Amino acid sequence: MRSTSSTPPWDVHRLPRADGGVFLVTGGNAGIGYFVAEQLSATGAAVVLGSRSPAKAEAAMASIRARVAGARVRAVRMDLADLSSLETTVEALGVERLDAVVLNAGVALDHPPRRATADGHELMFGTNHLGHFALTQRLMPLLSAAPTARIVTMGSFAAKSERLDLDDLQSRKDYRPKRTYGRSKLAQMYFGVELDRRLRVAGSRVVSVVAHPGGALDSLTPSRPPLHVRTPGARLKAAPAALVVQGKDAGAWPAVRAVLDPAVRGGSLWGPSFFGLRGEPRGEPVWSHLADTSIAARLWVASCGLTGLDLDAVLA
Repeated sequence: MRSTSSTPPWDVHRLPRADGGVFLVTGGNAGIGYFVAEQLSATGAAVVLGSRSPAKAEAAMASIRARVAGARVRAVRMDLADLSSLETTVEALGVERLDAVVLNAGVALDHPPRRATADGHELMFGTNHLGHFALTQRLMPLLSAAPTARIVTMGSFAAKSERLDLDDLQSRKDYRPKRTYGRSKLAQMYFGVELDRRLRVAGSRVVSVVAHPGGALDSLTPSRPPLHVRTPGARLKAAPAALVVQGKDAGAWPAVRAVLDPAVRGGSLWGPSFFGLRGEPRGEPVWSHLADTSIAARLWVASCGLTGLDLDAVLA
């Protein structure tokens, strides 16, 4: 799980070409996911946005096309909170292979009450983790059809201070929205690391990488109207924060590098270079609690049970 630097040095403003590649970005219509999609579109690859809202997806695609000449971007409707819908979503991709998927979409709630998905799972855990777990199971045949595909899981710096309660994954006993969100992202990150272990055991060419955006604020994010408009006042007010955190455009950099850089290895963790909060994307040591294989294995088994899907069966 060592980080490896590419040669020549990685330049976030001069990305390598990926002509002929096909990339899927979940939640690509807004926030960090939008900037992942915009930046990947500039490489010549075909980029598919997974979005719950067709209207928001249309706005995101229009924004990308206005900034990236010849962008090959389209969208599919995707609702990670409804597991039964994901088979239809994957069929709608209409591709023979997938070179990378960025598992980025997420729900973050700030206040009670506890909410549930269509399948009865706590909304943040069910969407952020279980939805992506189930989507990956559906996508594996397309990923395995590519010469060297990558699954990039977008975690969160907020997960660094959290620990999973394997006896209360659904936050039924003690629901605190911010903590539940952090744990849902931690579950995603455990999944990304454990997935790579199992892919290696299965002898698959597909690799799994984990990334996190550091500290990424709307107030430091460049405008992309109508998706996001940063006012001069907001920019001025956020100026001091720019010393330690960054905008969502820069928050996308670790995931974009994880997709494109040939030096990136499976099972590795990528984030911003300045204390994991801002700056150029780099490999960093996998967090000590994230390296606990026993917790990862128990979460995997629980996720199979909760989704009713056997992901191991499609990894080879």
